[in-house]
Amino acid sequence: MKHLDLGCGANPRNPFNAEFLYGVDIRNRLNSSDSSKFTYKSANLTLEKIPFEDNFFDSISAYDFLEHIPRLICNEGKVVFPFVDLMTEIFRVLKPEGQFYAITPVFPKESVFVDPTHVNFISKNSHKYFVSPHNWASMYGFNGSFRVIRVEVVNFSYEEDNSSSFKKFLKKILINFISNSKQHIVWHFSAIK
Repeated sequence: MKHLDLGCGANPRNPFNAEFLYGVDIRNRLNSSDSSKFTYKSANLTLEKIPFEDNFFDSISAYDFLEHIPRLICNEGKVVFPFVDLMTEIFRVLKPEGQFYAITPVFPKESVFVDPTHVNFISKNSHKYFVSPHNWASMYGFNGSFRVIRVEVVNFSYEEDNSSSFKKFLKKILINFISNSKQHIVWHFSAIK
């Protein structure tokens, strides 16, 4: 299996435990002790395509990344929709039934607005623009379709927790009692090809 982590920084995530790990980030160089364990490519995904061929990946992840991709920009006098274009690119490089897993701050929680580089505010219904039967983003150039596996507002640290099932269960109960602790949304989709 091949997995791509978007906005990976020096340490790409591998939520599906794929054998071959790839990362894309805007930075040209990595300072990672683990850089030999994955293939890295530099790209500005606001303006550039994902630098891999069609149907290349079994899975793609985007941890705290989608909120950095603008919804609309003016490029050389033309209106462009970088977020819609990125979703098309994700679909393009995924194999049929390939999985896309993203976790991003969810509107109207504070985590959406704290970082001044957050320019794309995702709500609990934003996913409908990219999934069947809606695919509403097709009117803006989206070329693809995903099936929802899971869409859920979550606590980021709980979602990242790899501890035992019982410990994770207790943590989930505690999180459910703390109203402000769920500040992110998970999108887990499958590519319909």
